[in-house]
Amino acid sequence: MTDFGHDGDDGSLERARCYNSRFPRPVPMMSAPRPAFEAKLCPPADLAHRVTALPRPLVFTNGCFDVLHRGHVTYLAQARALGAALVVALNTDASVRRLGKGADRPVNPLEDRAAVVAALGCVDLVTWFDEDTPLTCILATRPDILAKGGDWSVERIVGASEVLGWGGSVHSIAFEHDRSTTALLTRIRDAAAQ
Repeated sequence: MTDFGHDGDDGSLERARCYNSRFPRPVPMMSAPRPAFEAKLCPPADLAHRVTALPRPLVFTNGCFDVLHRGHVTYLAQARALGAALVVALNTDASVRRLGKGADRPVNPLEDRAAVVAALGCVDLVTWFDEDTPLTCILATRPDILAKGGDWSVERIVGASEVLGWGGSVHSIAFEHDRSTTALLTRIRDAAAQ
């Protein structure tokens, strides 16, 4: 999957009608311009080229980012603060399923997860990988800084030896807000079952 597509065959929004007390008759809704964050979406094949336009030092991180929560956005902002630009690589849906997070994961498909992450101000580029690890993306990006959440020790972070080998640094960022998508989904399911 390399194209996120849009509503309508020509990329325009479907026409709709709105009712307003000032306008007694239906008024056609106007198309809005595409959101600027969509320019941050980067197919893996374009990654090596696209990162050349980003300022350095470049930070790279990866993850599922399935149901975005406070822990995620805090971590991403902290990762971005380590450098001048942040690239986030997302696991594809198939890659998430292979992680064993549950048969119903991801909750949100890649296209939605990528759009939500790209909309964050601290994120400069969003790409994805179908492999079990993001190593191919790391090698294409050649980040100056590799970051993961505090549940990863530096020696377990995929790409650490490569990034250290070319003179970069690797950071395991301690969680400031103890949140978990899996725990959140469990709470929602438990509440629905009552």
